[in-house]
Amino acid sequence: MTTALVVMFIAGLITGFSKFSVGGMGLIVLPIVMFAFPGPEALGVLLPLYVITDIMAVYSYRQKISWAVLARFLPLSFLGVLIGTYLLAGIDADQFVTMLGVIIVGMIVLGLYLDLRPKNAFMQKPVTAYSMGFFSGLVSMVANASGPLFSLFLLEQKLPKQSYVSTRAWGFFLTNLVKLPMYLSLGLLSQESLTISAYALPGLLIGSVIGYHFLKHVKPSHFKWLIRLVSTIAAMKLMLFS
Repeated sequence: MTTALVVMFIAGLITGFSKFSVGGMGLIVLPIVMFAFPGPEALGVLLPLYVITDIMAVYSYRQKISWAVLARFLPLSFLGVLIGTYLLAGIDADQFVTMLGVIIVGMIVLGLYLDLRPKNAFMQKPVTAYSMGFFSGLVSMVANASGPLFSLFLLEQKLPKQSYVSTRAWGFFLTNLVKLPMYLSLGLLSQESLTISAYALPGLLIGSVIGYHFLKHVKPSHFKWLIRLVSTIAAMKLMLFS
């Protein structure tokens, strides 16, 4: 129980910090939680934290939402969530750990590509762009790591900054709401898992306050490489030493 308390406090701290500052730290949180819950059940204890931070985000960014963009993205994202549900139902804990490591590496590589890619050189065809919706939902369901995919899609929509932030917040919120009944059907959400999630609430609050003030003094780009380094170490640990 002591290990679970410490792990969930750290998970809440990082989740709150990430949501209100630099973002992109979802790749780190799940491997940390898996120190105490080494399997898909880690997804269940984290989802309530994401829903809470999503509610904070959509309340803060409730204007200039591009519903037209979400209408193109979300149906395919929800389909990805459904396929991810069947995938999770058919794998064991060891397979899940390996899959998660591969996904984390894939998201890091995608992030590097987006930094280096020529402008407007990717996803010229709408069908390619909208397929990001499907893969985003799938990766969100099985790894809570769809941020780079959703961001890739939104960048191609050429939205103004405020619309981009608001649309991104609502996209994550609605996707995570759809995941709730799926996790329930898989037995990943229960009264016990919600109790464990509650352990993270103090850390979530503290991390949110720290992140809010941190963002005023540090550029997110300065933190990006540290996130990638830690994420890579986490992925190697999952794939090679679990």
